[in-house]
Amino acid sequence: MSESHTASSTSPPTPLKKRKRNPDVQVKAPAKRRAARKSIDIENEDLNLEIGLNNAIGRMDSRLLADYVAQRTKRFEGDLSRVELEDKHIPERAFYDTTSWEKQRNLENLSGFLEQFSVRAGQSKNLSFASKTKGSPHTIVVTGAGLRAADLTRALRIFQTKDTKIAKLFAKHIKLKDAISSLKNNRINIAVGTPIRLIDLLDEGALKTGRLERVVIDSSHIDQKKRGIFDMKETHIPLMQLLNREGFRNRYNASKESIDLLLY
Repeated sequence: MSESHTASSTSPPTPLKKRKRNPDVQVKAPAKRRAARKSIDIENEDLNLEIGLNNAIGRMDSRLLADYVAQRTKRFEGDLSRVELEDKHIPERAFYDTTSWEKQRNLENLSGFLEQFSVRAGQSKNLSFASKTKGSPHTIVVTGAGLRAADLTRALRIFQTKDTKIAKLFAKHIKLKDAISSLKNNRINIAVGTPIRLIDLLDEGALKTGRLERVVIDSSHIDQKKRGIFDMKETHIPLMQLLNREGFRNRYNASKESIDLLLY
């Protein structure tokens, strides 16, 4: 073998030159992804501490609400796999679009809100009505704290009659056994409670969902740190456990015995 041939066969390959990015060309994220991210951002001016409300909730339609809830689930349960997150995802069809409500979502307007959005075919038009089955409400209102649940209960007493009762279902000052007894002995039209206590009562069989038509989430209310029920891990995770129960999830927007989710 010649010397020249040996030299050429062992020469190192010519390194490839990296293409230089044109500084005048900006790489942009896909427009659809950018728009979706912007749509569920909560601007600081939407968080009104004076009246304790997140005003952005009321402007979200069903699609945006589903995205908003999913985003917070991913934030608080980021260790879950994609499949596990999908299992916890509340579908868009579950959320009742209430963007037509133009008043503030405060305690004073809650009863009017319920009256306006309890008009679907097959649902109870009279919110004072209660099933003859004890402990079987047509409406469950979910909030993040016991004191707030007490306030909501007072705001809804307009729908209480001598035959029906608005049930207060939260742990603060109310023992579980007392709540069970109250549900088993009273006709309940509306139940107001915190996620963990509601789950406990469902597990005990005292709170029944056979006549349930809607779940109202007290989502616009914020505390002094500008946090709502979806903004705290200790309330968001049990809330999602409640909403993903089999007795709830398989009835969202169903053809029969449907349950609506309303964010107030």
